[in-house]
Amino acid sequence: MRKTTESHPAVEAEPVVAEEPGRCDGDNQLWLQCWRERRTDFHQSEVNPLLSRFWPSLKLVHGSRVFVPLCGKSLDMIWLAQQGHEVLGVELSPVAVEDFFRENGLQPVKRQAGQFTLWSHGKLCILCGDYFALNADDIGIFDTVYDRAALTALPENVRGLYVAQLGRLVPKNAGVFLLTIEDAAEDATLSQAAGVDEEIARLYTAAFEIDLAYVESVFEPDPESPDALRRAEYKVYRLSGKSERPVSGL
Repeated sequence: MRKTTESHPAVEAEPVVAEEPGRCDGDNQLWLQCWRERRTDFHQSEVNPLLSRFWPSLKLVHGSRVFVPLCGKSLDMIWLAQQGHEVLGVELSPVAVEDFFRENGLQPVKRQAGQFTLWSHGKLCILCGDYFALNADDIGIFDTVYDRAALTALPENVRGLYVAQLGRLVPKNAGVFLLTIEDAAEDATLSQAAGVDEEIARLYTAAFEIDLAYVESVFEPDPESPDALRRAEYKVYRLSGKSERPVSGL
């Protein structure tokens, strides 16, 4: 899967930071600083086309609850609410949360919800605070998870913690709609690149059945060598929870 040097852990008050082994508060502080300084080139100004194309295949009923971890100010949440879903995001940066509601012309109601600040407007809610500090009672029961860039934006040494936390939060009958960007190995054939990524399999197999629904190969500029191109694989995964899941969540 794509490597990243960017940290993306998801404050009227300062957000609560969970003490997790192997996870550094410096990652949180870097993320908060990125939003304060408006260094947010990663934010997409349009709804992700793979979301609108493949989401209907989940066949969720009207009113289904969707959990969006590390949501930033993603416009995908607006689209999900327009489909009739109740959307709950979690985001560390209060700047991102405030921008989301202001830029979409929404007047949120804010209240304290345990360790978090809950911002809500209609079908849209965002918990401002640390994803790793969540427990199942904070978010309630939901039907599926939407992950467009949460996993892939995290440092590699934090991804296992992210998925383990997800396993603790996700009801056994809920699924995950996961969009990833994966760098193809230089010697990889198209058929090899079209398979389930090794890291995805390692992280999710214990708790989820993995369905790779779509792969698209795209040649794009290599940031480390502007005159060169690299091949990226844009993938859509549909994960369904296993009835028997390890107690730890993974």
